Amino acid sequence: QVQLVESGGGLVQPGGSLRLSCAASGSIFSINMMGWYRQAPGKERELVARIFSGGRTIYADSVKGRFTISGDNAKRTIYLQMQSLKSEDTAVYLCNYLSEWGQGTQVSVSS
Repeated sequence: QVQLVESGGGLVQPGGSLRLSCAASGSIFSINMMGWYRQAPGKERELVARIFSGGRTIYADSVKGRFTISGDNAKRTIYLQMQSLKSEDTAVYLCNYLSEWGQGTQVSVSS
């Protein structure tokens, strides 16, 4: 069984920064199968960023150049460094590993 616990969300002003963490426990093979998604009210869940073996990463076009995904295999934790946050980044951010999801952490960007 896999458990994913996100942390680091909060309220930030436009232009601000936040760092999210997702700590995995249980039968995790590798953090290279983990990623971040987000879901805003009334919208579908969307990919934000994923990390793959060899350090390869992919990002949604809307966050490229502003967000950075990284991970620590020894800690079984991935991170999402978010900079230059915009109001449209407001959402619940969820960690994913294969078919498993965390409960999410709320990110609110507002002045």
